Amino acid sequence: MIKVFIDGSAGTTGLRIHERLSQRADIELITLSEDRRKDAGARQEALHTADIAFLCLPDAAAVEAVALAQGSAVRIIDTSTAHRTAPDWEYGFPELSGRRERLKTATRIANPGCHASGFVALVQPLVEAGLLAPDTRLTCTSLTGYSGGGKAMIAAYEADDRDPLLDAPRLYGLTQQHKHLKEMAAISGLTAAPAFCPIVAPFYSGMEVTVPLFAHQVKGTMADIAELYRTYYANGLVRFAETADESGFLSAAAFSGRDDMQVTVCGNAERLLLVARFDNLGKGASGAAIQNMNLLLGVDEATGLEV
Repeated sequence: MIKVFIDGSAGTTGLRIHERLSQRADIELITLSEDRRKDAGARQEALHTADIAFLCLPDAAAVEAVALAQGSAVRIIDTSTAHRTAPDWEYGFPELSGRRERLKTATRIANPGCHASGFVALVQPLVEAGLLAPDTRLTCTSLTGYSGGGKAMIAAYEADDRDPLLDAPRLYGLTQQHKHLKEMAAISGLTAAPAFCPIVAPFYSGMEVTVPLFAHQVKGTMADIAELYRTYYANGLVRFAETADESGFLSAAAFSGRDDMQVTVCGNAERLLLVARFDNLGKGASGAAIQNMNLLLGVDEATGLEV
């Protein structure tokens, strides 16, 4: 029986991980009572007892948890931003070249950010294959459900007397300093971060990340991109769709409740749209974390997930 501790199990990501793992016969969850879950001594004991720990914490608390785990054999999957570009941590996106095998033996895994997951899935293969130059200046629009904002945002959106401004999509990250930008550039192999437009909309979960391209930016054609995605994503929880639209539309809620991702390319000979759709709480957070845990355990990476 594998012992698992979720440090920060009260947040949306931690709750989803707990929900998925509580149904598994191969997992024993280590839990702390409400009055002990923020106690450093209790957390340290749990970390030293666990085989695998998920950190579902703010960055500073995640760094503290890693320090508390020193001297133990626990393998850590951190869902915060704290370690995503750290050299001694493995970036937890197994579908990227070479990462699956490294993740199987990793002791420190940084779970990707939700917005970053879609961007990296779309862009990194193109840079790696030479279809996009590393110095290409890109833009990215990411439409997400409000659950990605955590408990306070969920409460605000679901309040009976909610602010009418919440009835329409809202652009944020206005200073172009969103916390996912660093990994979006670094993991994709770009020399500069994209101009990024994250938008939260009045639906619970789901995400649609779009990267537009002009034909002159691509060292190839739309068909070349489609063929690359088709072969690159032949295995894992990211899948290429030849035709993905719903009567001329692409809904950001199409993968709500799921733990996989769909990528596609649309457009024409002059202008292209790269699109990734997934659940911000699934492949964008807890689903990806459990996929990484499954790789550590040597079981099918979709075990216990909704795909």
